[in-house]
Amino acid sequence: MRADQIVRRPIALTEKATRLSADAGGAQVIFEVNRDANKIQIREAIQTMFNVEVVSVNTLIMRGKERRMGRGHAKLQNWKKAIVTLKVGQAIDFFSTASSAE
Repeated sequence: MRADQIVRRPIALTEKATRLSADAGGAQVIFEVNRDANKIQIREAIQTMFNVEVVSVNTLIMRGKERRMGRGHAKLQNWKKAIVTLKVGQAIDFFSTASSAE
C-alpha cells in the first residue's frame, strides 16, 4: 500500500488529541488509518509523508456507532486509530502548513 492509502486523515481537533499534543509537547499525533495497515506500515507512511522520526505507534479499533437512518437503525463501519509518538523536539503542525495564495 502507498502512504496516502494508509493514512486517511489526522484527528487534530478532538479533546483527547489536543490533550495528548499539549502534554507531550506536540510529540503525539492521532490519525485515522486503513484498517488493514499494521504498525510498521503506519510508521513508514508517517515518516515519508511528514519527514519526521516516529518513536512508537499505538493502534486501536474504534467501534462504529449505531445511528438512526430513515425509519430504522444502521451501524457505521469500524475504523482504526493510530496514536503516533514522534521523536522529542519534532512536531507535525497541520494548521501552519497551509499556504495563502494572496
